[in-house]
Amino acid sequence: MQKIALTIHGGAGTILKSAMTAELEESYRKGLHSALEAGWNILKTGGNALDAVEASVISLEDNPLFNAGKGSVFTHDGKNEMDALIMDGKTHNSGAVASVKNIKNPIKLARLVMEKTEHILLAGDGANEFAGQMKFELEPDEYFFTDFRYQQFLKARAENVVQLDHADEIQNSEFRIQNSKTNPESKIQNPKSKIGTVGAAACDFLGNLAAATSTGGMTNKKFGRIGDTPIIGAGTYADNQTCAVSCTGHGEFFMQTIAAYDVACRMKYKKLSLMESTNEVVENLREIGGEGGLIAVDAKGNVALPFNSEGMYRAFITSDGEPVVEIYQNFPFRKQFGTELI
Repeated sequence: MQKIALTIHGGAGTILKSAMTAELEESYRKGLHSALEAGWNILKTGGNALDAVEASVISLEDNPLFNAGKGSVFTHDGKNEMDALIMDGKTHNSGAVASVKNIKNPIKLARLVMEKTEHILLAGDGANEFAGQMKFELEPDEYFFTDFRYQQFLKARAENVVQLDHADEIQNSEFRIQNSKTNPESKIQNPKSKIGTVGAAACDFLGNLAAATSTGGMTNKKFGRIGDTPIIGAGTYADNQTCAVSCTGHGEFFMQTIAAYDVACRMKYKKLSLMESTNEVVENLREIGGEGGLIAVDAKGNVALPFNSEGMYRAFITSDGEPVVEIYQNFPFRKQFGTELI
């Protein structure tokens, strides 16, 4: 019988254990479990992978703990701008939105782009105009406001840094993206922190795969910056012949390496397993200075969740067993790959 599987993530990096309270950790775990349950209820009753990943991501977008939807971070102008992408591994049909505002669930709008237009990616005012035509559910600015995110924003803007989620909660050094044209007067803080993106990847009873990713981006981001999340092959990819992948980390590195597609390529052309491919991709990111991780599922229902950061908010379930929800590394840092794989 075809094995079904679902993996989700709520961002790589995480708050250090020393700064994590028991109550907050429990809140994160409950949020991850609820999102996993939302998708799994679809898969276990014979539903398809596309519906499952959408349901899981919607649950994470509705949870203010995560940097997507309701919990999105603030741009330099004090706005919430969100990106999302969903992809069907059977047909390669995809839909994405970037820099959208007041969209309660960007992943739902991304699916409408896939199903109701001849396009793949809509951005900014045009994407919001499309949402209006579709009579899409909108929310006022107040819906997206959380005091924690706003305080992050005020601090980042005062220090003139572009900041990854929770970067102010730990000791940081500053770094710059290799070979990039960064603004010399603006700094990006070290992402040894919770890198805020949410995502899901699934395999259904027919062996069809799907992936979905959603994010609020980076605190104090400027100039309409868009990361890897809504870019096919960079932060999200799904192909029935290989795998479904959702990434989380500093987007520029994932864009430079086309990380999600790279997993599929290593499986297709090098004939590697899902475990081998995902480990190689995360190690490649580490070698160029990128920090983060990814979740992946193949058509046999195998799952992989490697990362090279302090931790990654993640969960998975397959027809072989019970749900697993994790935040930190489960064993000492592995020198060979610097990743954890379940």
